[in-house]
Amino acid sequence: MTNSFDVRATRRSFIRALTASGLAAAALRTGPAKATKLATKARIVIVGAGAAGTALANRLVLRLEGASITLIDGRVDHIYQPGLSLVAAGLKPPAYVVSRTTDWLPKDINLIAEAAASIDPVAKTVATSGGRTVPYDFLVVATGLVLDHAAIEGFSLDLVGTNGIGALYAGPEHAARTWTAASRFIAQGGQGVFTRPATEMKCAGAPLKHTFLVDDLAGRGPAKGKHKITYAAHNSALFGVPIVSEKVRMLFESRAITPVYGHVLKAIDPGKRIATFATPAGTKELGYDYLHVIPPQRAPAVVRQSGLSWADKWTDQGWVEVDSRTLRHHRFPEVFALGDVAGVPKGKTAASVKWQVPVVEDHLVSAIGGGTGTAAYDGYTSCPLITRVGRAMLIEFDYRDNLVPSFPGVIAPLEELWISWLMKEVALKATYNAMLRGRA
Repeated sequence: MTNSFDVRATRRSFIRALTASGLAAAALRTGPAKATKLATKARIVIVGAGAAGTALANRLVLRLEGASITLIDGRVDHIYQPGLSLVAAGLKPPAYVVSRTTDWLPKDINLIAEAAASIDPVAKTVATSGGRTVPYDFLVVATGLVLDHAAIEGFSLDLVGTNGIGALYAGPEHAARTWTAASRFIAQGGQGVFTRPATEMKCAGAPLKHTFLVDDLAGRGPAKGKHKITYAAHNSALFGVPIVSEKVRMLFESRAITPVYGHVLKAIDPGKRIATFATPAGTKELGYDYLHVIPPQRAPAVVRQSGLSWADKWTDQGWVEVDSRTLRHHRFPEVFALGDVAGVPKGKTAASVKWQVPVVEDHLVSAIGGGTGTAAYDGYTSCPLITRVGRAMLIEFDYRDNLVPSFPGVIAPLEELWISWLMKEVALKATYNAMLRGRA
């Protein structure tokens, strides 16, 4: 598949633009300033070696001398999740998003390559699947979330890539199999149905990205004009930020993508190719030739069963009860949460992690030293919202739904720009990797 522009020339122009405007320094800002390390015997346990846990571990090694830093995670592979939407559109191979967990970890930590089986915040211990009990003075919960595929009747991951079914969130291979199903739809035409869950979810722009990309590729393919695309929104909006939702609605209208509101996927019949939705008016069925499934998303069971979750909101999802600005637990001050599992109104993106990690670092190190941290997380969330191959909108916003562009005057957040596309396709992964190393 080729784009309508010279990729190499455009990349060279992009790098020149970054250098000329000073954006390269902003995108790859340095990590914690080198200073005298704080001497401590504190026992710090981080549960989860994804983007958040790994980035924090690297930064803490630079800040603390003598601390016992233990990271608990049984996953062998580290997945660059922002790249899954590119794999599911046939733009990147699965290997693009896969590396080894241990490739990113600092040497001066203790990795327990097992899953966390239970957390006891009263006894201040974490038990592992291998039978170990790990005590802590400070705990950082960075487990990520789980995809509740079982909540959709008739669906299983074995179906992905067959019967017109895609599910890019499930991982690299499933994203590739999603492209197999999507490419058949692109080549043959028919009815495409794209969904998102009613729960909180990681990168809420991903369902829209996949919709836009499949629509764009269908408009270039041999069955051009033979596709009908429906986007099933779980509520009355297309995006959580009103001004962005309206922009998406306008783009949908211009491209003949039909939104249906208040539609939550509950079941599928893969043989008949029928998707069943719960709506305010009752159950509704939609036929499809291609169906993109994004299931409900929740905190892992080890978190939901720990007593650390909110008791009065997100009760079906189990996100960790933390202060929205400090990411510190309300009832257990020695506990913090980072990334997808944190119970805050925004912030389930890799870009959010980049801004959350220094806040937890500040409050954690300050607490070890007997002081009080001052850093605050304002809900910063970023979504390079791809609208077609070679074009994207760089959407950045905070808790109050304010647009907070990093590059005002250079990148307009609500315009479909090639530079925003290249921020996603080129610069984002370099920034992500620097973040993992504790340098961004």
